[in-house]
Amino acid sequence: MANYCEICGKGIIHGNAISHSNIKTKRKWKPNIQSVRAIVDGTTKRVAVCSRCLRSNRVQRAL
Repeated sequence: MANYCEICGKGIIHGNAISHSNIKTKRKWKPNIQSVRAIVDGTTKRVAVCSRCLRSNRVQRAL
């Protein structure tokens, strides 16, 4: 599955996980990507969309 939203372009961001003793290790934050059937240019297509775009109706789901 894709690691980015095809609507808004949201993807993985990197940073540090900081422990109680202030040891820093690399970590990732992944977006909540859902594979949904949506209407794109009048046809039904399967797209990878983040939950924020689904919730705000930026994509029209196909039934």
